[in-house]
Amino acid sequence: MPTVRNFLTVDVEEWFHVCGVGGMLARERWDTLPSRVEPTTDMVLALLERCRVTATFFVLGWVADRHPRVVERILAAGHEVASHGWRHQRAYELDTVAFTADVRRARASLEAAGAPGPIGFRAPEWSINERSLWALDVLVREGIRYDSSMTPLRLIGDPDYPRAPHVRETSEGPLLEVPPMVGRRFGQHYPLGGGWGLRMSRPATVLRQIDAHNRRGEPATLFLHPWELDPDPPRVALPAALRFSHYFRLSGYVGRLEHVLRGAEFGRIDRWAAEERRLATPAGRRES
Repeated sequence: MPTVRNFLTVDVEEWFHVCGVGGMLARERWDTLPSRVEPTTDMVLALLERCRVTATFFVLGWVADRHPRVVERILAAGHEVASHGWRHQRAYELDTVAFTADVRRARASLEAAGAPGPIGFRAPEWSINERSLWALDVLVREGIRYDSSMTPLRLIGDPDYPRAPHVRETSEGPLLEVPPMVGRRFGQHYPLGGGWGLRMSRPATVLRQIDAHNRRGEPATLFLHPWELDPDPPRVALPAALRFSHYFRLSGYVGRLEHVLRGAEFGRIDRWAAEERRLATPAGRRES
Protein backbone atom coordinates (compact mmCIF):
# COMPACT_ATOMS: atom_id res chain seq x y z
CA MET A 1 0.00 0.00 0.00
CA PRO A 2 1.40 3.49 -0.83
CA THR A 3 2.79 5.50 2.06
CA VAL A 4 0.54 8.27 3.35
CA ARG A 5 2.11 11.57 2.40
CA ASN A 6 0.99 15.07 3.16
CA PHE A 7 0.80 17.95 0.74
CA LEU A 8 2.50 21.30 0.82
CA THR A 9 0.74 23.57 -1.65
CA VAL A 10 1.79 27.05 -2.75
CA ASP A 11 -0.52 29.67 -4.24
CA VAL A 12 1.81 31.57 -6.56
CA GLU A 13 0.45 35.10 -6.71
CA GLU A 14 1.60 38.64 -6.00
CA TRP A 15 1.32 40.37 -2.64
CA PHE A 16 -1.36 42.63 -4.12
CA HIS A 17 -3.65 39.84 -5.33
CA VAL A 18 -6.23 40.38 -2.61
CA CYS A 19 -9.82 39.51 -3.53
CA GLY A 20 -12.46 42.21 -3.26
CA VAL A 21 -10.13 45.16 -2.64
CA GLY A 22 -10.07 48.34 -4.74
CA GLY A 23 -8.11 51.54 -4.31
CA MET A 24 -4.40 51.19 -4.90
CA LEU A 25 -4.80 47.40 -5.20
CA ALA A 26 -7.54 47.58 -7.84
CA ARG A 27 -7.11 45.22 -10.78
CA GLU A 28 -6.42 48.02 -13.24
CA ARG A 29 -3.41 49.09 -11.16
CA TRP A 30 -1.71 45.69 -10.85
CA ASP A 31 0.79 46.32 -13.62
CA THR A 32 1.91 49.55 -11.91
CA LEU A 33 2.69 47.93 -8.55
CA PRO A 34 6.14 46.57 -7.63
CA SER A 35 6.40 42.86 -8.31
CA ARG A 36 7.75 40.58 -5.59
CA VAL A 37 6.67 37.18 -6.92
CA GLU A 38 10.02 36.09 -8.42
CA PRO A 39 12.24 36.62 -5.35
CA THR A 40 9.62 35.34 -2.91
CA THR A 41 8.96 32.20 -4.96
CA ASP A 42 12.72 31.64 -5.01
CA MET A 43 12.62 31.81 -1.20
CA VAL A 44 9.96 29.09 -1.15
CA LEU A 45 12.00 26.93 -3.53
CA ALA A 46 15.12 27.35 -1.40
CA LEU A 47 13.19 26.35 1.73
CA LEU A 48 11.82 23.24 0.05
CA GLU A 49 15.25 22.27 -1.21
CA ARG A 50 16.67 22.55 2.33
CA CYS A 51 13.86 20.38 3.66
CA ARG A 52 13.91 17.94 0.71
CA VAL A 53 10.22 18.51 0.09
CA THR A 54 8.36 18.44 -3.20
CA ALA A 55 5.14 20.42 -3.49
CA THR A 56 2.24 21.41 -5.69
CA PHE A 57 2.35 25.03 -6.88
CA PHE A 58 -0.99 26.53 -7.92
CA VAL A 59 0.26 29.23 -10.29
CA LEU A 60 -1.88 32.18 -11.30
CA GLY A 61 -2.07 32.56 -15.08
CA TRP A 62 -1.58 36.33 -14.73
CA VAL A 63 1.77 35.60 -13.06
CA ALA A 64 2.79 32.98 -15.63
CA ASP A 65 2.22 35.47 -18.44
CA ARG A 66 4.45 38.11 -16.86
CA HIS A 67 7.00 35.90 -15.10
CA PRO A 68 7.44 32.65 -17.06
CA ARG A 69 10.79 32.11 -15.32
CA VAL A 70 8.85 31.44 -12.12
CA VAL A 71 7.16 28.48 -13.79
CA GLU A 72 10.46 27.29 -15.24
CA ARG A 73 12.15 27.33 -11.81
CA ILE A 74 9.29 25.48 -10.15
CA LEU A 75 9.41 22.73 -12.76
CA ALA A 76 13.21 22.53 -12.73
CA ALA A 77 13.10 21.90 -8.97
CA GLY A 78 10.82 18.89 -9.45
CA HIS A 79 7.52 20.34 -8.28
CA GLU A 80 4.04 20.13 -9.78
CA VAL A 81 2.52 23.14 -11.52
CA ALA A 82 -1.26 23.31 -11.17
CA SER A 83 -3.72 26.10 -11.97
CA HIS A 84 -4.86 28.95 -9.73
CA GLY A 85 -7.01 30.41 -12.51
CA TRP A 86 -5.99 33.45 -14.49
CA ARG A 87 -7.51 36.64 -13.10
CA HIS A 88 -7.60 35.90 -9.33
CA GLN A 89 -11.32 36.44 -9.00
CA ARG A 90 -13.64 34.43 -6.80
CA ALA A 91 -15.43 31.66 -8.70
CA TYR A 92 -18.87 32.68 -7.44
CA GLU A 93 -18.38 36.18 -8.85
CA LEU A 94 -18.21 34.69 -12.36
CA ASP A 95 -20.78 32.88 -14.45
CA THR A 96 -20.19 29.60 -16.25
CA VAL A 97 -19.00 31.26 -19.44
CA ALA A 98 -16.56 33.61 -17.70
CA PHE A 99 -15.24 30.88 -15.39
CA THR A 100 -14.67 28.52 -18.32
CA ALA A 101 -12.80 31.23 -20.20
CA ASP A 102 -10.67 31.93 -17.12
CA VAL A 103 -9.76 28.24 -16.70
CA ARG A 104 -8.84 27.96 -20.38
CA ARG A 105 -6.78 31.15 -20.35
CA ALA A 106 -4.89 29.98 -17.27
CA ARG A 107 -4.10 26.65 -18.92
CA ALA A 108 -2.81 28.42 -22.03
CA SER A 109 -0.61 30.72 -19.90
CA LEU A 110 0.92 27.83 -17.95
CA GLU A 111 1.56 25.82 -21.10
CA ALA A 112 3.15 28.84 -22.80
CA ALA A 113 5.49 29.12 -19.80
CA GLY A 114 6.57 25.51 -20.27
CA ALA A 115 4.28 23.60 -17.90
CA PRO A 116 2.38 20.54 -19.07
CA GLY A 117 -1.39 20.92 -19.06
CA PRO A 118 -2.42 21.25 -15.39
CA ILE A 119 -4.59 18.52 -13.90
CA GLY A 120 -5.11 20.34 -10.59
CA PHE A 121 -6.97 23.55 -9.78
CA ARG A 122 -7.48 25.87 -6.82
CA ALA A 123 -9.91 28.77 -7.00
CA PRO A 124 -8.86 32.08 -5.42
CA GLU A 125 -10.01 32.38 -1.80
CA TRP A 126 -11.36 28.80 -1.74
CA SER A 127 -14.36 30.15 -3.61
CA ILE A 128 -16.00 26.98 -4.85
CA ASN A 129 -18.81 26.51 -2.36
CA GLU A 130 -22.61 26.25 -2.33
CA ARG A 131 -22.75 29.42 -4.44
CA SER A 132 -20.62 27.94 -7.22
CA LEU A 133 -20.80 24.14 -7.23
CA TRP A 134 -21.43 24.39 -10.99
CA ALA A 135 -17.71 25.25 -11.27
CA LEU A 136 -16.82 21.62 -10.49
CA ASP A 137 -18.66 20.51 -13.64
CA VAL A 138 -16.65 23.04 -15.65
CA LEU A 139 -13.36 21.81 -14.19
CA VAL A 140 -14.01 18.18 -15.13
CA ARG A 141 -15.15 19.23 -18.59
CA GLU A 142 -11.90 21.21 -19.02
CA GLY A 143 -9.69 18.25 -18.12
CA ILE A 144 -9.05 19.04 -14.44
CA ARG A 145 -8.74 15.83 -12.45
CA TYR A 146 -8.45 17.13 -8.89
CA ASP A 147 -9.57 20.31 -7.19
CA SER A 148 -8.50 22.05 -3.98
CA SER A 149 -11.05 24.87 -3.72
CA MET A 150 -13.55 23.72 -1.08
CA THR A 151 -12.71 24.39 2.55
CA PRO A 152 -14.47 23.19 5.73
CA LEU A 153 -14.49 26.72 7.14
CA ARG A 154 -17.40 29.04 7.87
CA LEU A 155 -17.80 32.17 5.72
CA ILE A 156 -15.69 31.01 2.78
CA GLY A 157 -16.82 27.38 2.76
CA ASP A 158 -18.86 25.09 5.00
CA PRO A 159 -17.75 23.42 8.28
CA ASP A 160 -19.66 20.31 7.18
CA TYR A 161 -17.51 19.76 4.08
CA PRO A 162 -15.29 16.64 4.37
CA ARG A 163 -11.91 17.29 5.96
CA ALA A 164 -10.02 14.59 4.05
CA PRO A 165 -9.45 14.06 0.32
CA HIS A 166 -12.56 12.57 -1.28
CA VAL A 167 -14.18 12.03 -4.65
CA ARG A 168 -17.08 14.29 -5.59
CA GLU A 169 -19.50 13.28 -8.31
CA THR A 170 -20.33 15.93 -10.90
CA SER A 171 -22.54 15.93 -13.97
CA GLU A 172 -19.34 15.49 -16.02
CA GLY A 173 -17.86 12.66 -13.94
CA PRO A 174 -15.90 12.23 -10.69
CA LEU A 175 -13.43 14.80 -9.37
CA LEU A 176 -10.95 14.32 -6.52
CA GLU A 177 -11.34 17.10 -3.93
CA VAL A 178 -8.35 17.92 -1.67
CA PRO A 179 -9.34 20.26 1.21
CA PRO A 180 -6.92 22.17 3.43
CA MET A 181 -6.23 21.01 6.98
CA VAL A 182 -8.29 22.76 9.62
CA GLY A 183 -8.07 22.87 13.39
CA ARG A 184 -10.78 23.41 15.97
CA ARG A 185 -10.73 26.10 18.64
CA PHE A 186 -13.49 27.66 20.74
CA GLY A 187 -16.00 25.42 18.99
CA GLN A 188 -15.06 26.63 15.50
CA HIS A 189 -12.84 25.39 12.70
CA TYR A 190 -9.88 27.59 11.84
CA PRO A 191 -7.29 27.40 9.02
CA LEU A 192 -4.56 25.47 10.79
CA GLY A 193 -3.19 24.34 7.43
CA GLY A 194 -2.28 27.83 6.20
CA GLY A 195 -2.80 31.56 6.41
CA TRP A 196 -3.03 33.22 9.80
CA GLY A 197 -3.94 29.90 11.46
CA LEU A 198 -0.68 28.23 10.45
CA ARG A 199 1.37 31.35 11.15
CA MET A 200 0.05 31.67 14.70
CA SER A 201 0.40 27.98 15.60
CA ARG A 202 3.33 26.29 17.26
CA PRO A 203 4.97 23.69 15.01
CA ALA A 204 4.25 21.00 17.61
CA THR A 205 0.52 21.78 17.37
CA VAL A 206 0.57 21.55 13.58
CA LEU A 207 2.54 18.31 13.60
CA ARG A 208 0.14 16.72 16.12
CA GLN A 209 -2.77 17.51 13.83
CA ILE A 210 -0.92 16.13 10.80
CA ASP A 211 -0.15 12.96 12.75
CA ALA A 212 -3.83 12.60 13.68
CA HIS A 213 -4.73 12.73 9.98
CA ASN A 214 -2.04 10.22 9.11
CA ARG A 215 -3.14 7.79 11.83
CA ARG A 216 -6.53 7.74 10.11
CA GLY A 217 -4.79 6.98 6.82
CA GLU A 218 -5.41 10.51 5.50
CA PRO A 219 -2.93 13.04 4.12
CA ALA A 220 -3.03 16.58 5.50
CA THR A 221 -2.83 19.58 3.17
CA LEU A 222 -0.92 22.77 4.04
CA PHE A 223 -0.90 25.93 1.96
CA LEU A 224 1.15 29.10 1.81
CA HIS A 225 1.81 32.12 -0.42
CA PRO A 226 5.26 33.30 -1.47
CA TRP A 227 4.52 36.79 -0.12
CA GLU A 228 4.28 35.31 3.38
CA LEU A 229 8.03 34.62 3.27
CA ASP A 230 8.95 38.16 2.19
CA PRO A 231 11.37 39.62 4.78
CA ASP A 232 10.17 43.14 3.96
CA PRO A 233 6.61 42.86 2.60
CA PRO A 234 4.93 45.96 1.19
CA ARG A 235 2.41 47.39 3.65
CA VAL A 236 -0.88 48.86 2.47
CA ALA A 237 -4.09 49.89 4.18
CA LEU A 238 -6.62 47.04 4.19
CA PRO A 239 -9.96 46.45 5.91
CA ALA A 240 -9.45 45.10 9.43
CA ALA A 241 -10.22 41.44 8.67
CA LEU A 242 -7.99 41.41 5.60
CA ARG A 243 -5.23 43.27 7.40
CA PHE A 244 -5.23 40.57 10.08
CA SER A 245 -5.22 37.63 7.64
CA HIS A 246 -2.58 39.26 5.43
CA TYR A 247 -0.06 40.51 8.01
CA PHE A 248 -0.65 38.65 11.28
CA ARG A 249 2.50 37.02 12.67
CA LEU A 250 4.65 37.04 9.58
CA SER A 251 7.71 37.50 11.76
CA GLY A 252 9.52 34.20 12.29
CA TYR A 253 7.20 32.33 9.97
CA VAL A 254 9.95 30.78 7.85
CA GLY A 255 11.54 29.14 10.88
CA ARG A 256 8.24 27.76 12.17
CA LEU A 257 7.33 26.48 8.73
CA GLU A 258 10.71 24.80 8.31
CA HIS A 259 10.19 22.99 11.62
CA VAL A 260 6.87 21.62 10.32
CA LEU A 261 8.30 20.59 6.95
CA ARG A 262 11.12 18.68 8.63
CA GLY A 263 8.70 16.96 11.00
CA ALA A 264 6.40 15.23 8.51
CA GLU A 265 6.54 13.71 5.03
CA PHE A 266 5.25 15.78 2.11
CA GLY A 267 4.78 15.15 -1.59
CA ARG A 268 3.02 16.37 -4.73
CA ILE A 269 -0.73 15.91 -4.97
CA ASP A 270 -0.61 14.48 -8.49
CA ARG A 271 1.86 11.72 -7.68
CA TRP A 272 0.09 10.68 -4.48
CA ALA A 273 -3.27 10.60 -6.23
CA ALA A 274 -1.87 8.53 -9.10
CA GLU A 275 -0.28 6.04 -6.70
CA GLU A 276 -3.52 5.76 -4.74
CA ARG A 277 -5.38 5.42 -8.06
CA ARG A 278 -7.75 8.18 -7.06
CA LEU A 279 -7.53 10.31 -10.19
CA ALA A 280 -10.36 10.15 -12.68
CA THR A 281 -9.65 10.17 -16.39
CA PRO A 282 -10.60 13.34 -18.27
CA ALA A 283 -13.63 11.50 -19.66
CA GLY A 284 -14.82 10.81 -16.14
CA ARG A 285 -13.81 7.15 -15.95
CA ARG A 286 -11.79 5.77 -13.09
CA GLU A 287 -8.26 4.66 -13.96
CA SER A 288 -7.90 0.87 -13.97
